Order: sequence, then C-alpha cells, then structure tokens
Amino acid sequence: MTTTHLDLTADAVTLTGQLVDIESVSLGEQEIADAVEHALSAYPHLAVTRRGHTVVARTDLGRGERVVIAGHLDTVPVNDNLPARREGGLLHGLGSCDMKGGDAVILRLAATVPEPNRDVTYILYEAEEIEERYNGLRLLAESDPDLMAADFAILMEPSNALVEAGCQGTLRVEVRTTGERAHSARSWRGVNAIHGAAEVLRCLTEYDARRPVIDGLEYHEGLNAVSIRGGVAGNVLPDECVVEVNFRFAPDRSEAEAEAFVREVFDGYDVRLTDSAPGALPGLDLPAAKAFVEAVGGEVNPKFGWTDVARFSALGVPAVNFGPGDPMLAHKQEEHVPIEHIERCEARLRSWLTS
Repeated sequence: MTTTHLDLTADAVTLTGQLVDIESVSLGEQEIADAVEHALSAYPHLAVTRRGHTVVARTDLGRGERVVIAGHLDTVPVNDNLPARREGGLLHGLGSCDMKGGDAVILRLAATVPEPNRDVTYILYEAEEIEERYNGLRLLAESDPDLMAADFAILMEPSNALVEAGCQGTLRVEVRTTGERAHSARSWRGVNAIHGAAEVLRCLTEYDARRPVIDGLEYHEGLNAVSIRGGVAGNVLPDECVVEVNFRFAPDRSEAEAEAFVREVFDGYDVRLTDSAPGALPGLDLPAAKAFVEAVGGEVNPKFGWTDVARFSALGVPAVNFGPGDPMLAHKQEEHVPIEHIERCEARLRSWLTS
C-alpha cells in the first residue's frame, strides 16, 4: 500500500489540513500512523519508534531535562465533516480541533527544531477517543516505560491556546432497577422496571454539583445519565431497566472516593462500575510547570474533562494541556480550529524549546 505523504516543510496550518484529510477514526489509524512514521523517519536528529499505531520520535542530545509533547491521532466517527476546508481565519474538518491542529504543531517542532534546549520525546498515539484498554499511551507505558519518562509533559489537547492544568477524573456506572414481567393489559400483575428508574433520574436532577478550588482553579463536577435501556416487547412490562451514569469528578477525589460517592447517591440500587480513570492535580507549584506557564503567557485555566495528563501524573510526571482549538467544539459536526491558535501554539513552544 502506498503511504500517504505528509509535508513537514509546510506551515502548521497546511499540515493540519493534510492530517484532517487522512481519515483516522479510532482503531483505523494505520494510514495516518504510517504517514507520520514515514515523515519523521526522514530526519536524522530523531530516533523513531513504532508500537502498533503509536509513533515516538526522540532527540538524544544529553540535555539536563526531557519533556514529552504528545497528541492522539484518532478521531470520533465521521459526521459529514471531511475533507478539511479553510474559511477566513478558521480551518474546518473532523479532528481539526481535537486534535490534529496540535498534532501538526508537534510534527513541525519535531522536524524543524533539531537542537532543542531540552531533550524532547514527541508521541503521536492511537485510540484516545475510545475505551481505555485501547489507549496508545497506556499500551506504551506497559511495553516501553522508558519512552514515557520525562521531567514534564505537554498534552496538546484543545485548550484555546492557553494552559489548562490538571484534569477531572471520570467513571461510569450502570444503575439497575428490577421488576416483574406481565402483560401490559394486566399491568397490575407485574412491576415495571422502567417506572422504577424514575427515582434514579430524580436523584440525578436534584444533584448539586461540587465546585472545589484547587491551586486557585475552580473545578466543576458533573453527574449525568448518558444512556438508558430497557424493554421487552410492546405488550410486556419490562423486568429490568439500566441507567448508565457518568461522573466527572474533581482531581482532589481518588477513583475509590468517586466510586464511593456514586454508590452513596444510589444507595439501595444495584450499581455496577464499568469504567474509571483518575483525575490529575494541577501541580502548578512544581518548578517545571511554573517555568512552562511563565514561558507561554502565564494564564491558566482548569481542565473540564479527562485527558491523558492523568496518565503522566500517575507516572510522577507533571503535565498540562496546551493546544489549539476550543474544547467545546470537540466531537461536533461543525468542528474547526482558529488558524491563529495553531500559529500561536507553535510560536510559543518553539520559543520555549530554543530560547
């Protein structure tokens, strides 16, 4: 198969468009990973490693500090938003915001900064948008932990070209109600499990979100039903209903504490944990984080949502989010990224790596 060509001599905006035009829905990243690996392998100052559809490129100059700059290559499913198109100051297209604008900046820096003032590990990885078991960074930490080692990490998730520190944790549970089947014409002879879910939904609508302040940043928790299923047939009372609930918790809670809180909310119900990932504290008091924040402008916001900064935090590596694009546009059909964001992120990171 012919490898798609990426031109790393092009500007980062043009390169973003090239990346967007390579469809890379989660678990379908081979073409884009092949293109990234081929493009980076042309640069002798980089040592390139491929694991699955994750590509790692490293400098090895013996500097006193190493930083990881990482971005995922996959996107959510196509929604009539390919190919890329440029209109005014915006570049539109699937993944333009989340997060191929950031990936383009990574590739440009890798190609054009041969002698950075600190050693850099560039990681472009697979399967961030789906279940944690497929995540390229998780798999890399298991297969090659030395490739994840660093003094500091930057995830180029969309953050409006500002630093977003820490991230929320996330977990999902299934809350089950049970009943007894009966013919709907004789409903009094059974118990309707879907009706029984009304109390579960009431707990959710009455939930009062906690908003803790951590390192001067206010986080906002969220507890929401994200799906509901139940039903047997059009003339049968259902004997089971399942409400799937997602809890986005502030990083001052552990996964165990978050799970305990959710079980307390739904005390008396059958609650089954299906997925969980920890948050990450901002860590703004750490020297590496302080220096980076000062270098790129000094403004910091909390991260609402989960990103792989949590994975680095668990490895003892302080990490922040810093990338082009508005995170509120991630996964939307009208997804786009401001051209100015791409240019600003590249310029500030370039300055930080060369000053």
